[in-house]
Amino acid sequence: MRHKLILLLLACLVFLTCKKHPNYMTKIEAVNIDITDSLGSTASIDEFVKPYRDHINKDLDSVLAYSVDTYSKSDGELNTAIGNFMADLVYVQANPVFKSRTGKEIDFVLLNHGGIRSIISKGNVTTRTAFKVMPFENSIVVLDLQGQKVKELIEYLVRNKRAHPISKLNIELDTDLNLKTASLNERPLDFNKNYLVCTNDYLANGGDRMNFFKEPDSLYILDYKIRNALIDYLKNTDTIRPVRDNRFIQTN
Repeated sequence: MRHKLILLLLACLVFLTCKKHPNYMTKIEAVNIDITDSLGSTASIDEFVKPYRDHINKDLDSVLAYSVDTYSKSDGELNTAIGNFMADLVYVQANPVFKSRTGKEIDFVLLNHGGIRSIISKGNVTTRTAFKVMPFENSIVVLDLQGQKVKELIEYLVRNKRAHPISKLNIELDTDLNLKTASLNERPLDFNKNYLVCTNDYLANGGDRMNFFKEPDSLYILDYKIRNALIDYLKNTDTIRPVRDNRFIQTN
């Protein structure tokens, strides 16, 4: 009986010593691996990726339209050809969508100068060009703004004196760069009424300190990216020839 008890105790001891204990992480180490040209490619990976890369490059290099000149956002102080082009095409593409859903029409468009990230070169305009000009995922929205907020919008443009793209809106400064007139369809803006202003979701959230876009009476989300609007417009346009005009100018 004593031997059996000893054997039982030994068995329990072995069982307890062999029982697995949970593992706990006690230390984490990280190593920086710089990805540079010095890292060689792997043939098997290149071979796997090649069909997808070729397909994407074929799409990106597809010609959409022709540009008669090279256009840059630095080719003007208060309005630029490429900025006018971007604002106008957003209106052209977005207004029918907005009207079909609401029965209303957009009053004017305001985008941001910094949102244009590349030039449009003279010659063929491709899908790749569209991605370079508009690499962000910004979407088109329409805001129902009270007259006081539209007044703040105009004051912002006058104060900044930068070629933020606008469409359907005309602003004229005097010789001292103070506001002379602000009009829509050749009629002075009425700051006692609301206007439907088209912009992008980044600005609608106060980007570029455009805080007047915050808390609109209504917000309409079109689920339409500006880049897609650009591509759709180019597909339907054989030749582009944007120009600077009198939509935002200084007069004597």
